[in-house]
Amino acid sequence: MAAPPQSAAASSTQDDDASLIERSRSDPELFSTIFDRHAGRLRGYVARRLGPDAADDVVADTFLIAFRRRSGYDLSRTDAAPWLYGIATNLIGERRRAEVRMYRAYARSGTDPVAAEGHAQRVAEVVSAQAEGSRLAAALASLKKRDRDTLLLHTWGDLSYEEVARALDVPVGTVRSRLNRARRKLRASLGSPTSDR
Repeated sequence: MAAPPQSAAASSTQDDDASLIERSRSDPELFSTIFDRHAGRLRGYVARRLGPDAADDVVADTFLIAFRRRSGYDLSRTDAAPWLYGIATNLIGERRRAEVRMYRAYARSGTDPVAAEGHAQRVAEVVSAQAEGSRLAAALASLKKRDRDTLLLHTWGDLSYEEVARALDVPVGTVRSRLNRARRKLRASLGSPTSDR
């Protein structure tokens, strides 16, 4: 007896991201599965970078841009997360001044605006956010944008070195050197020993 045919929606949950993006070129509604798979985690990352108020806007803009650019997506990449994080990071860059202001306000007040809203995100591996939150925020604000983007994609976005490289369109070696530099600067700013991943 043959198995009943699967609906397009049921089969789309089993496809990898590249297959869905390719099929969404002729059936745009399939792109919603990409949103369903990645929006929550991406929102958490953006909220850590810009605060909860801006997160929804940046995530919406990220998926709008991704939808419009889906015809140029590299179908050899089965996971769209690094691509989406790259788009989001570029949008965050446009809001960089707001991000730095948030870190400086956090440094002055000692109150993490995201943690106060109840989001439990992993904080940079170099310090405990509970004990060092305001000092960490000041140290993050002092990093160069490219180093901060690399560090936060890896720690708060939970992306591997390879995924960060794809998100930022740089070689893996560049990711490693940026992470090393950012960690070294954070250690110096915070005056505490840390362990690298």
